[in-house]
Amino acid sequence: MATFRELLATTKQRITEIDPAEAEARLGGATFLDVRELDEYEQGMIPGTVFIPRGHLESQAEGKLPDKHAPVVIYCAGGTRSVFAADTLQQLGYTDVVHMAGGFGRWKNEGRPWITPVVLSPEQRNRYHRHVLLPEVGEAGQRRLLESKVLLLGAGGLGSPAALYLAAAGVGTLGIVDMDVVDASNLQRQVLHNIDRIGERKVDSAKKTLTNLNPDIDVVTYDVRFGADNVLDIIDGYDVVLDGTDNFPTRYLLNDATVLKRIPVVHGSIFRFEGQVTVFDPYHGPCYRCMLPEPPPPELAPSCAEAGVLGVLPGIVGSIQALETIKLLLDLGDPLRGRLLAYDALEQSFRTFKVRRDPTCPTCGDDAPPIVIAEYDDLCLPHATLADGTTTGH
Repeated sequence: MATFRELLATTKQRITEIDPAEAEARLGGATFLDVRELDEYEQGMIPGTVFIPRGHLESQAEGKLPDKHAPVVIYCAGGTRSVFAADTLQQLGYTDVVHMAGGFGRWKNEGRPWITPVVLSPEQRNRYHRHVLLPEVGEAGQRRLLESKVLLLGAGGLGSPAALYLAAAGVGTLGIVDMDVVDASNLQRQVLHNIDRIGERKVDSAKKTLTNLNPDIDVVTYDVRFGADNVLDIIDGYDVVLDGTDNFPTRYLLNDATVLKRIPVVHGSIFRFEGQVTVFDPYHGPCYRCMLPEPPPPELAPSCAEAGVLGVLPGIVGSIQALETIKLLLDLGDPLRGRLLAYDALEQSFRTFKVRRDPTCPTCGDDAPPIVIAEYDDLCLPHATLADGTTTGH
């Protein structure tokens, strides 16, 4: 039976060791991997470090270090755990792994750069544990969500499920624009509200629901008409706008403002048993006017109040909008840029259609004139009942 010292010495023969000076020269070119425990990590770290406690290395390495040929510098507190961690990574197929002698203690004592990481509180770590377990999200991704700001246009059918899931996910600031009141006819689909709040301002009802769901977040309410006079001020500072409106004046106005501010929009719409979702990311894909240059004639575009909508449908579409929003915030996967996702509830089918950026688009085209923020009431007569620009939510 080998002693610990003998095992350590034998393992060292199988790995490469560098000192902190050599390690510092690799900052920016190699991935630094911290294999200490969480309480040690919270007290200080080398900038840009990937954190995987030694006890989770085998299960988490391939998720957090996907490129097995990229250079990796491993460190712990004093230079012992990193020896065994380096050996483990080599056994997992990593080809360019070194361990740093002396660990973080020696690095810090020699005056090399280090920072105190911003970490989740114990309560947050417990609340968002299922997110933290995902290598694509992790604690860094959850902190990013907590620092993000999303504006929701409408606290209705689409805004309700989207707001609930974004709040539950820990998106730190949710802005909600709606100047309507809760009506009994809303309760068939607008799950932010309840029967006790009939007659209450929708933004106030929404704030109560969301802050009760997650006290971590800040809900900013805009009980105002969303128009040319305030659109730029309202959207300023938000990372993503989630469009849950049901009228053309607001959609075209929002398109102009977000293209001007270069803020991505997650667009959703519903009609009877069908829904659509897409992402308009200015100059990285098409804008709303690329997809719909002019409003359709009135007979082809009745509102939900005129044509009806299956109550569960906005729950599905709004949830997809929330998912696309989180993908944008975390730079995950392939968002629906340049693609329109169409859902048919009766067929229970999804179809995806390509939407191309129009080089002649008057808003985002190559030779488009400067954007002028103006009302679209005269242009968008199909919804004349909403021609005041009121933001409502299906």
